[in-house]
Amino acid sequence: MKQTVKYLYISHDPVSVWFRYALIVFDIATIVFFVATAHVSYGPGITTASFVVGFLILLDFSARLWISKDRWKLLRQIYTLADIVVILSLFLDPFLTGNLAFLRILRALRLIHSYHLLRDLRRDSTFFRTHEDAVIAAINLLVFVFATSTAVLVFFIPDDTQTPYIDALYFTMATLTTTGFGDITLQTPGGKLFSVFIMVVGVALFVRLAQAIFMPQKVRYKCPGCGLFRHDPDAVHCKHCGATLRIETGGAS
Repeated sequence: MKQTVKYLYISHDPVSVWFRYALIVFDIATIVFFVATAHVSYGPGITTASFVVGFLILLDFSARLWISKDRWKLLRQIYTLADIVVILSLFLDPFLTGNLAFLRILRALRLIHSYHLLRDLRRDSTFFRTHEDAVIAAINLLVFVFATSTAVLVFFIPDDTQTPYIDALYFTMATLTTTGFGDITLQTPGGKLFSVFIMVVGVALFVRLAQAIFMPQKVRYKCPGCGLFRHDPDAVHCKHCGATLRIETGGAS
């Protein structure tokens, strides 16, 4: 059984690759689910769905821990700690009522798992390796937008609005782009300081994404001579020291 699990999680065979892509789709679906239900009234249906999702995340977490060569190192990874918190919040969902309901915001920590997905994509996707900088910049921006929107939703948006999450997302995007329509504003001192935080960090992430998209594409490959790790996709020699490079490419079709 353990060899089968290792085969699915580690092997480069087509079956294993497709299995890992299915896990990536599942991770994306869980993130969308948590974001979509962040401010929805929880009934039996969503509670059951939360329990099922928590069980599946627990299975994935247990499998990775089972086949890991260094389990303590895995348990110290930030995305692993985030998954543990998310799993606990999902299994404790029936008890998160009243004043404890705000603890459901902890499920937004699942966004951190996006960075774990990058490692799988780097291993399995040629497209990702070629456009890694742009993809990482886009993920950084998306994680920031959705995590910030969730925080705005829980701490600053009143419950009596008809579309609370849309209002939180709208405020976040208007603030970090410095558009400043002013129809949704945070009036408290804490809210104003949080708005400043969104502006500063959001603009920096936007600039980073623009640079990654419009600058010439580079691939990451450590030069055996000088250690330079960013090269042109078709580079044969290192531009810094002239050492021969052996960057894996798809070749001519």
